[in-house]
Amino acid sequence: MMNTTAPGVRTALDAEEFREAMARLAAPLTIVTTHDAEGRPWGFTASAVTSVSLDPPLVLVGIAHASSCFAAFAATGEFVINVLGAQHRDTARRFAARGTDRFAGGDFDVVGGAGPPRLPDAHAALRCTVADRVPVGDHDLILGTPTEVHTAASTRPLMWHLRQFHTFGPSPA
Repeated sequence: MMNTTAPGVRTALDAEEFREAMARLAAPLTIVTTHDAEGRPWGFTASAVTSVSLDPPLVLVGIAHASSCFAAFAATGEFVINVLGAQHRDTARRFAARGTDRFAGGDFDVVGGAGPPRLPDAHAALRCTVADRVPVGDHDLILGTPTEVHTAASTRPLMWHLRQFHTFGPSPA
């Protein structure tokens, strides 16, 4: 077996060092939503979302085991990834907070009267069925197959970098 670690380089970081390094990785912000068996909506702000495959189309969402939404997402068969635009700063804050009614803002709807909530003015919204769940460390990775996509007119994406919101791109006309 070949050792690829350079001499004198540490191979393990503590959680705070890792968190600080990852704060420097700019990421798009999303709100991931689902509903439980009783139809109650659940959702959280997430930056750990990415495309995985084009053929077949697959996306990945990371959710912490400690999340208040974990049980709902562990039991669901579908979810929506709402890609946030610049206009969603307050919504992103509300969904990142604990102990609050995240859906109190009334900004979500349900497509066709059934399914997980979606932001009608999201930069993009991908309705997905769960393809697999993979436990990794203190998170589960949920793989989803997009079944429906909605995109909004030109909006500026909302990004997360150094623990602050940022936007880029031209202002909508």
